[in-house]
Amino acid sequence: MKLRYFISFFALVALLSSCSDDNALTLLDEIQVSSSYVGIDEAGGSNTIIVKAKEAWSFDEAELPAWLTVSPMSGGAGETTVTFTAPATPDGRTAVLHVACADKKQTINVIQGLATVSVATCAQVIEGPESKTYRVTGTVTRISNTIYGNWYLVDETGEVYIYGTLDAKGQTKNFSSLGLEEGDIVTVEGPKTVYNGTVELVDVTVIKIQKSLVKVEGYDPEDALIPKEGGNVKVNLSCKTNNGISVEIPEEDKNWLGIVSVTGGSEPVVVFHANANPAGDRSCEVTFKTTDDSGKEYTAVAVINQKGAIVDCSIAEFLEAEVGETQYRITGVITSVAKAAYGNVYVRDWSGETYVYGIGAPGDFEAAGLKAGDVVTLVGKRAEYKGSPQMGGAVLEDSKTVTPITIDEFLDLEDDPDTYYMISGTITAIDNPVYGNVYLEDDTNSIYVYGCYPGWGATGDNRKGLFEALGIEVGDKLSIIGVRKTFNGTPQMSNGVYFSHEKAE
Repeated sequence: MKLRYFISFFALVALLSSCSDDNALTLLDEIQVSSSYVGIDEAGGSNTIIVKAKEAWSFDEAELPAWLTVSPMSGGAGETTVTFTAPATPDGRTAVLHVACADKKQTINVIQGLATVSVATCAQVIEGPESKTYRVTGTVTRISNTIYGNWYLVDETGEVYIYGTLDAKGQTKNFSSLGLEEGDIVTVEGPKTVYNGTVELVDVTVIKIQKSLVKVEGYDPEDALIPKEGGNVKVNLSCKTNNGISVEIPEEDKNWLGIVSVTGGSEPVVVFHANANPAGDRSCEVTFKTTDDSGKEYTAVAVINQKGAIVDCSIAEFLEAEVGETQYRITGVITSVAKAAYGNVYVRDWSGETYVYGIGAPGDFEAAGLKAGDVVTLVGKRAEYKGSPQMGGAVLEDSKTVTPITIDEFLDLEDDPDTYYMISGTITAIDNPVYGNVYLEDDTNSIYVYGCYPGWGATGDNRKGLFEALGIEVGDKLSIIGVRKTFNGTPQMSNGVYFSHEKAE
């Protein structure tokens, strides 16, 4: 075996060993594993560990690479044998998984073979296998996180997202110490993963930095945002060569963004203009280029944005829209939460349901106290993942808290047209099947529901026909959202919105 493979192996072990104290095996009482490391032969095969937990536990499925099978992925209290299986691989690869129990996590490092480093272009990284370690050189473009070091690396063959950058001592959360800026030419090394279709190099080590000779120093206005009515934005640059700069606007953006003027020298200024925007928000990455005396090219990138109109629509109309930058506003009920930490949820109105890939920044959804059953108004783009439509980059504009309570608790309330509740009960009688007027009963009491409409926002004829469409009958259990209202001295739930139902056994 070559010496550099020994070095790579021990460096890998050192890296994987740098988990936080919260994940250390000896410190957790709720969950323990017989080994924090799982080795699998390059020829393929399986290995096992024992998970010992005090209550239900599970692996994070989002962390599982395509090449690795873990069985079972979850379990209950006691000891469980977990098997890790992988097919043969010509290259070493690794994966870091977490098994959670009672809000605590243990880290499991899976190692198959010895990780070797392949020098590659962005295109080769994109086409190459996951978990393989690559060394790639390119230009820093957009920096999206300055703490962990998340940014985009571009070469002449494509673009790769860098998710996490280690500092000179191999530590995380210290990206600023590297002094990396947009336009710098950088060589990095790290393992490949794919997350929601995006190719990433994770927790890369910076091998070499070559500072760019052209740099964006600032904007006027400072946020480089042009109003939807149109206007100008000024980009201030610095240039350390005497060869001037060139400006490149992507072909697809030339129909709305143009150059007003270019001032040369060591501090160039470029002024851009955009006309009125009748569509949704739009954005353009403008590239500035210069060369040194040897002809080597250096670049800097400026992102210019323009506000646009927001299209109010039903979810069905949103699903029919084209993927693009147009902003849409939808309102509906959260039917389920896929991942609370990121605000990944399903939202439904009277016309349909869509997946929302993230509401705000990570943590915003939980901070807002949102949950299934609440009503949200969101603004975002029509996006798509593997052919499935979704809302991307969603911003929470408004929300209504919906409180689940018993029928008896609901009856004890005062009338309030602005406060929404969810009640669940068995249908004892159907008064009007067209509009869904029913009598519900739970273990505490019974109530009349005046209207069970197909979903949030239904008006006119769109309020009709839910029971026939879903086959809802007497004896079925119905969950419904509505407000308390008194009619002829009798309290009832008014203008109810369907949430879910269960057929009678």
